[in-house]
Amino acid sequence: MSIERVPFLDLVTVHRELREDLLAVFASGLDEAAFIGGRMVDDFERAFADFCGARFCVGMANGTDALRLALIAAGVQPGDTVVTVPLTFIATTEAISQAGARPDFVDIDLATYTMDPASLRAYVEDGCTRDRATGRLTSKRTGRPVTAVVPVHLYGQLADMDSILTVASEFGLLLIEDACQAHGAEYWSEASGRWRKAGSMGRAAAFSFYPGKNLGACGEAGAVTTDDEQLARRCRILRDHGQSRKYIHEVEGYNARLDALQAGVLHVKLRHLATWNEQRRDRARAYDALLAEAEGSIVRPHVPNWSRPVHHLYALRVPDRERVQADLAAAGITTAIHYPIPLHRARPYRALGYCLGDFPAAERTAAETLSLPMFPALSTEQQRRVAAGVVASTAGLRGVRTPQRAA
Repeated sequence: MSIERVPFLDLVTVHRELREDLLAVFASGLDEAAFIGGRMVDDFERAFADFCGARFCVGMANGTDALRLALIAAGVQPGDTVVTVPLTFIATTEAISQAGARPDFVDIDLATYTMDPASLRAYVEDGCTRDRATGRLTSKRTGRPVTAVVPVHLYGQLADMDSILTVASEFGLLLIEDACQAHGAEYWSEASGRWRKAGSMGRAAAFSFYPGKNLGACGEAGAVTTDDEQLARRCRILRDHGQSRKYIHEVEGYNARLDALQAGVLHVKLRHLATWNEQRRDRARAYDALLAEAEGSIVRPHVPNWSRPVHHLYALRVPDRERVQADLAAAGITTAIHYPIPLHRARPYRALGYCLGDFPAAERTAAETLSLPMFPALSTEQQRRVAAGVVASTAGLRGVRTPQRAA
């Protein structure tokens, strides 16, 4: 008898449940024949800005375009250095490079897998010189000006934004959030005295609506959020061939517009996102309880007291990851690895001159992380099967060092 598989992600159930509403979007699009821009894009932009607690949202063709154009619109210039982390999807650094800048890296925090504020401070204080008259930073490593920092909210977990914003403000760095995995995630800001959502804390933020994201389109889509009206205006011009209006080109721009049908799909799904995120939190808590038996053999995701993550992924750290993944596959459980090669060791960035050991927390995480099935419709029985498989496969294993947990 064949084993019923536990999928890593279920994109069928959600679309089946929303089928009539989504078909209505397509019917409306066909009736109006407004496929680029128009009412559906405007309506989604307003709704998503409100959801994020930002003044403006500018729809984009995808998340990479969103980050690239946010950087350009914020003022990053060709030849600048932009600081980010090596544990992220390559789109983060592609966007930096395609904006004409050079990516540089600081290590992650081993508990949260996001940018380590202490490493960022060490980078600017010890790895840069500062012009006394202008305050401008120059990297000792590259000889280039350092103008921006891009913290990545990874796996649905926010970076420690107050600490990172403090460094950015002190050293005059633009801060652009890579929020492509964090739709609706929240951060308790002591500086603001309130919870703040991803996309509302930096000069701007970039989101991806790739189909597998917590808020996913039926194809490619992305967005920039910001409180800066001029930055939003520049993004709108840049995404549409540099046009302020038809055939009036202010600059040489790009073709990065959000399709109207995708905007309509996203607007329908946005109404359900808070519920889906809470279901993901429930699934994460269930995993935490079910996997407590394996403590010592694995490291479960850590949630600091300043974080309300949305669990885009539920990523464990395990020793002998490939064997554990193979054991789970044999039991009919689909898993994934995010991301096996930290970017400072990836082929496109070898010329930057980094060495093994330069970013030990990112390297260790990349070697040990295994993502378990995670989606709102994941059943209790499916989770029990997954957890039982992990416990059985890791029984007796040791070697994953549990980090000192951040508060």
